[in-house]
Amino acid sequence: MCGIVGFVGKQQAAPILLDGLSRLEYRGYDSAGVAVVSPDGGIDVQKSKGRLQVLSDLIHGGEDMKGCIGIGHTRWATHGAPSDVNSHPHLSEGGKFAVIHNGIIENYVEIKEFLIHQGVHFRSETDSEVVAQLLEFYYNECHDFLEAVGRVLRRIEGAYALGMLCADCPDRIIAARKDAPLLLGYGDGEYFIASDVTAIIKHTREVAYMEDGEIAILTTDGIVVEDALQQPVEKQRHHIDWEVSAAEKGGYPHFMLKEIFEQPEALRRAISPRLKDGRVTLDDMKLSAEQIRNFSRIFIVACGSSYHVGMVGKYNLEHLMRRSVEVCLASEFRYSDPIIDDHTLVIVISQSGETLDTMAALREAKARGAYILSIVNVVGSSIARESDDVLYTWAGPEIAVATTKAYSTQLAVLDMIGLAFGEALGTVDSAEYDAAVEGLQKLPEQLEEVLANCADIQKFASEHFNHNSIFFIGRNLDYALGLEGSLKLKEISYIHSEAYASGELKHGTISLIEDGTLVVALGTYGRLFDKAMSNVVEVKARGADVLALTTDAHRAEMEKTVPNVLSIPNTVDMLLPSLGVVPLQLFSYYVALQRGCDIDKPRNLAKSVTVE
Repeated sequence: MCGIVGFVGKQQAAPILLDGLSRLEYRGYDSAGVAVVSPDGGIDVQKSKGRLQVLSDLIHGGEDMKGCIGIGHTRWATHGAPSDVNSHPHLSEGGKFAVIHNGIIENYVEIKEFLIHQGVHFRSETDSEVVAQLLEFYYNECHDFLEAVGRVLRRIEGAYALGMLCADCPDRIIAARKDAPLLLGYGDGEYFIASDVTAIIKHTREVAYMEDGEIAILTTDGIVVEDALQQPVEKQRHHIDWEVSAAEKGGYPHFMLKEIFEQPEALRRAISPRLKDGRVTLDDMKLSAEQIRNFSRIFIVACGSSYHVGMVGKYNLEHLMRRSVEVCLASEFRYSDPIIDDHTLVIVISQSGETLDTMAALREAKARGAYILSIVNVVGSSIARESDDVLYTWAGPEIAVATTKAYSTQLAVLDMIGLAFGEALGTVDSAEYDAAVEGLQKLPEQLEEVLANCADIQKFASEHFNHNSIFFIGRNLDYALGLEGSLKLKEISYIHSEAYASGELKHGTISLIEDGTLVVALGTYGRLFDKAMSNVVEVKARGADVLALTTDAHRAEMEKTVPNVLSIPNTVDMLLPSLGVVPLQLFSYYVALQRGCDIDKPRNLAKSVTVE
């Protein structure tokens, strides 16, 4: 989603704002802008459509904008086409206020019509501009910056993270949040707001996360936070312990490739602390064995790749726990009138911990009495804070829009939940449990083996990058794996791609197969290998080109039918998707590379979706 950064200190603000925005480029954007309180007391606003470099060149790296207090923004269009005028920050008609905004103002039409009736002239097509204009309208009535902000927040409806400047109060930034991420940074005599810690990690490691309804006032003397009732709030600070280099490419051509190769180490961080003496030990989870036994219904709720983690998890958890598991898209969950009570466990999965649809689903489930266990990567994120229990993936910062290591670590954590719960319920066979734990211990090393043998993947990509439509087929765990493989490909290469359960081919899908159609056939799940092979024969008979993925144990058999075969090391069934996803990630990466796509920042996509 859009990026926010703000700075109060004694240094020139604009270069710091540009640097912060550059670290938020991965979130996806179509324009950028900055506003700085100038030494003469006015507000200098510069913004432009396109990449951040366009803005940076316009203001010579920020040197042209004097002043030590400012706000910056990268915008991803929701209201109004990408343009200089629709870019943030938005300046009020009288020039007294500059505002940056993430989220959506749902009642902006009503407010805009009211202000137009009052004689206010709007410049942009955005919902966000109403905040700047309404702020000035109320300020002209009360002549108090903070009071005007309070009136605005009581009038607007929707989701927002706001950073606001006032020319009459040139010593401060006021920030506010509701249903959109915003954090505070504490430096040495300088203070920050940001939508993501990556924007400010170069300057400070001490942060606090704003809660819904809070307002923060930043000056060079510090940060004061108030709640919706204007009562002071003492914020808990969090120390960020990863290095700045973790959010840099480190010699790789793209963040996505770097993060693919970081997966073995990310898995070690996610798995190793939770395996002790041959057992899965979730010390960071509060749920007791008795509570686990009392759950009669389990939901997994997520969006995008996290939803695909849930699809794999359904197969594994139902097998290990002998409990019904329903996987739901978060965007549909709260509108489906789900059957939930206090014997329901809802597992919420989100990389950012700020995904709005997932957040809304969490609140719906909680209101109905469910116990919420979340799997997230970002410590202190909204979903983590509002859950009854949270298991962190510890994947480290993920910069590329298309997720890789977050998916892998989420999957590993969900597998460990299945094993721990299965043991508590007495539903998992002891030999299978021991084999799974051994497999988890070996997983990072086996992943390194896969990554060390990826030359064939690059060759296959160079042969198949020009297809207009690609299909993934598989059964059981392979079907769930295919969903993620297909999503990765369409996200970054813009090729139409779909994943189908192989058994459904004859129920309509096979009509799409013709000479030269590429089919990625997944046959890693050994129990259904013969059936997978029969589906491969079916599509080949219709003229399809087939790229197959299987295990080392079945490679020779697959090669009797398919000339192009990739394989992964043998492991226990439940961990096959954890290994199988990596060749599919690499295939998508190299196809996109061949097609000249912007791999880290695919069109129309954002890293964290904080609007519906």
